[in-house]
Amino acid sequence: MAKIGIIGAGSWGSALAVLLHNNGHEICVWSKLADEIEMLKANHEHRALPGVKLAEDIVFTVDLEEAVKDQDLLVMAVASPYTRQTAKLLRPVVPQDQIIVNVAKGIEEHTLMTLSEILEQEVPQAQVAVMSGPSHAEEVGRGLPTTIVVGARKKEIAEYIQNIFMSEVFRVYISPDVLGMELGGSLKNVVALAAGIADGLGYGDNTKAALITRGITEIARLGTAMGGKFETFCGLTGIGDLIVTCASMHSRNRRAGILIGKGYSMEDAMKEVNMVVEGVYSAKAAMALAEKYGVALPIIEQVNEVLFHGKSPEAAVKELMLRDRKTEISQVWE
Repeated sequence: MAKIGIIGAGSWGSALAVLLHNNGHEICVWSKLADEIEMLKANHEHRALPGVKLAEDIVFTVDLEEAVKDQDLLVMAVASPYTRQTAKLLRPVVPQDQIIVNVAKGIEEHTLMTLSEILEQEVPQAQVAVMSGPSHAEEVGRGLPTTIVVGARKKEIAEYIQNIFMSEVFRVYISPDVLGMELGGSLKNVVALAAGIADGLGYGDNTKAALITRGITEIARLGTAMGGKFETFCGLTGIGDLIVTCASMHSRNRRAGILIGKGYSMEDAMKEVNMVVEGVYSAKAAMALAEKYGVALPIIEQVNEVLFHGKSPEAAVKELMLRDRKTEISQVWE
């Protein structure tokens, strides 16, 4: 049995609390939001996960030191826009060599840093790992089977986290490609916005399949230029996570995209979804990275045009369809 502190009491942190408690571990869940903690103490159920019960012996607290002290593992489940400010709070209370596994996805807009890079910068005494893959909280909390990946710079840390999370409904692979995993997990949210926009416009399965396929091509193009491994983008944290995020109504990015396709502004769509839409925060960062590394991201570029520059979704689709003629692969005819 391990002692685990979960930093972040949203739907994903709560679902992982259920999973890890079912694995026999001792769980303490922290949130900065007092009303969220009171809700969990009173109901042992998160409002975003109706019907998913959190065990009576799971501890809920607003005291960060209580959640961190003497823990074998910390799970960082804070939405990407709040990662840095939470990491700053962690720095003075996290002991030397504390293992932290980050389970959120995103790229910081103004620094272009991944979330693990932010944690390493703000909590330099910690050993930082990441976990990613097709894993909607609504399904993990109910114990529906899925498969994910833990990435770490040291194999023994990846294996340690793998053993803690592994169960008959939660299969865990390990990988050294932390950068590739994080880029896949972040950029797929932007493509999922595009998939949702297409749904909102009333387009069909052909459109969705094309967006997923060309979307992973864009993600891999940028990711490999930055040093990620191509194999990662073909795996669970690349195409696997992209498929589930583009296809599922659990996806807040797809839901926001649907609303935008129906004519909502980006701001109104985010209010309607009423959860952090990570793809909105990663979209600008993706374009800045594309410019820095000299790669073309036509789908992600058009998402940015719709989100931030007032372009109509219909015009964005037309521009994508009428781009210069291309070949699909690099091989040429003899």
